[in-house]
Amino acid sequence: MASQGTVVSGLAARYAAALFDLADEQKALDQTAQDLTSLKQVLAESADLRRVVRSPVLSRAEQARAMEAVLSQAGTSELVRKFIGLVAQNRRLFALDGMIVAFLAELAQRRGEETATVISARPLTEEQLSAVTDALKKALGSKVSVAASVDPTLLGGMIVKVGSRMIDSSVRTKLTKLKIAMKGVG
Repeated sequence: MASQGTVVSGLAARYAAALFDLADEQKALDQTAQDLTSLKQVLAESADLRRVVRSPVLSRAEQARAMEAVLSQAGTSELVRKFIGLVAQNRRLFALDGMIVAFLAELAQRRGEETATVISARPLTEEQLSAVTDALKKALGSKVSVAASVDPTLLGGMIVKVGSRMIDSSVRTKLTKLKIAMKGVG
């Protein structure tokens, strides 16, 4: 039996592929990527919006209205607004983050870029994101597309994932390692 994560990632990949094809057909890949990146950032920063996206209690119409209000306020393109509306009507908003990641990964692959995921305790400033991107370009020796997200449970620091490689410099992990080491002392 497939795990829930596999089901969500397969679902997200299918939706992302459909959006990618539409955006490519309309010559709107860059605008769509920009809109999705902004939406991902808003989702990362807003606990209320994450609750709307994940809530099984809200109706399809309520979720669609809430998302339309957010997207209109952000000045999102019509293609992305219609896509998110369809996702809401199909009760698939819970997989929205995966859809965004899959779309951006496909775009990066098409452009010959490596995709790096950077997870930080707080949203990165433009300067910090630029510094991380430059460091990754030097380390990998190729173009890099960075997908930033926020996980407050890290406490501080960040986790960087590129392909199967991961660098974890989060305070949470350092505290966990210290706790394990302290158990051995005695």
